[in-house]
Amino acid sequence: MTNWLPNIPEGQAPIYIRLADCIGEDIATGKLPAGTKLPPQRDLAYDLGVTVGTIGRAYAVIRQRGLVSGEVGRGTYVLGTNAGESLDDRFGSPDKSTRPGSAGAGQSATTGMSWVQGAMKAPKDVAFSGTRITVPAPEAIRFDSTSAPDVGQAQAIRDLTAKITDDCPYDIASYTRSVPDSWRQAGRIWLSRGTWHPDLGSIVPTTGAQAGIMSIISATTAPGDQVAFEDLTYSSIARGSALSGRRPVQIQSDDEGPLPDDLARVCAQRHPKILFVMPTMHNPTTRLMGAQRRSDLVEVARRHNLWIIEDEVYGSLRTTDIAPFAELAPERTFHVGSLSKAVTAGVRGGWVSSPNSHAQRIYTAHKMLTGGVSFLLSELSARLVLGGIAETLRERVLNEIAARHELVQQYIGPFEHVSAKDAPFFWLKVPEPWLSGTFKAAAAAFHTLIDDEDEFKSGRSGRVYHHVRVGVTNPLTREETIKGLEVLRNLLNDSGAGYDSFE
Repeated sequence: MTNWLPNIPEGQAPIYIRLADCIGEDIATGKLPAGTKLPPQRDLAYDLGVTVGTIGRAYAVIRQRGLVSGEVGRGTYVLGTNAGESLDDRFGSPDKSTRPGSAGAGQSATTGMSWVQGAMKAPKDVAFSGTRITVPAPEAIRFDSTSAPDVGQAQAIRDLTAKITDDCPYDIASYTRSVPDSWRQAGRIWLSRGTWHPDLGSIVPTTGAQAGIMSIISATTAPGDQVAFEDLTYSSIARGSALSGRRPVQIQSDDEGPLPDDLARVCAQRHPKILFVMPTMHNPTTRLMGAQRRSDLVEVARRHNLWIIEDEVYGSLRTTDIAPFAELAPERTFHVGSLSKAVTAGVRGGWVSSPNSHAQRIYTAHKMLTGGVSFLLSELSARLVLGGIAETLRERVLNEIAARHELVQQYIGPFEHVSAKDAPFFWLKVPEPWLSGTFKAAAAAFHTLIDDEDEFKSGRSGRVYHHVRVGVTNPLTREETIKGLEVLRNLLNDSGAGYDSFE
């Protein structure tokens, strides 16, 4: 393309990051439509008066963000996000008053298509939003979620909420400007693992784990810095990192987790600032990282001055004597947990145990990113833990997960998969000729939502796993769970359907 030249904005970020952001903006607005070939790096460098290396790094960033593809000898092409479609004004614009759905067609001028309706379709910008339908239809069986099952949480939450409103009317009405010791004590209890108990002063309450993790990334890195992820991971964090100007970089992994040698290689070549891991129950594979692997990764992190985020949201469902990263390397590990998988997701209760040097910085970053914690939800989370209710509910949740695990073995047992009695999901290999994406689409045609492997990839990768993740805890009843498992079993048995197009 010869008639396009980016206008690099002013700023403190490196030039290649600002250029990458500019290209991304032009793709999003349609200035660079899908299929457009970007200028050769040497030509663009000459036109902008920068080095070829600057252009190469900018192109690498937008390739990592999933916006372009590049092939040696062919060039770099825009994949497109389809986000540049013209805005649809359905709120009374005079020149559209006679079209269907407008006031001229018998509707109020202020009535239009809600964004919610658009969110009920497959996402167009996968690099930004992932592969899931944002707002599923009410009749859908939600195997794409792993929130805690209903085990009677509502009654306990109702009683505690009433007590809180009686005890703390002023705090309910005001902004949260303090962090009571009880909130940190609850976090200390919930995050403790084996012989490790975090210092009370290290605990930062958060609005769920994801908000805590993004606060950690914001507080320890700057735009342009790289964040290391396994090739399969909780990719919402990888996408969130890219959205905030950080650059995800992939680490190769095996059945235990990231490979220390590959992490060392990436650290030497790319210099990431922080590593994200899920050691006790990996999402989506359910695997457990052994003690030696953890020790080896800590050694690499210390050698390369790397921070570590230890995501133990699923780990709260699994009992193990293996020392957490926070015990092995307390000076560089942020240990994160929440109530969402083991107790209740709707309360958004979460905590971070931070190195003491950064605890206040994490609290400030969380407040700037989210507006701060909710007094009602934070107090409710603390009382659930301190009153022993959270532990009782966790036991019920684990019993329900075990029961649904038995259903998985009954209906999916003959097919290759990885599951565990304490895991709210299983990792299913789809047989030939299925691909994970077509299998997901086929299941969706029967109102059963699952996640294909692309949902968990931290970046563009040529590696193919032929797996899907199926969560079994979100359906309200075991009967609904069985209904969804029957759909999957029927598709697995019908190998010929894999040749059909499910788009």
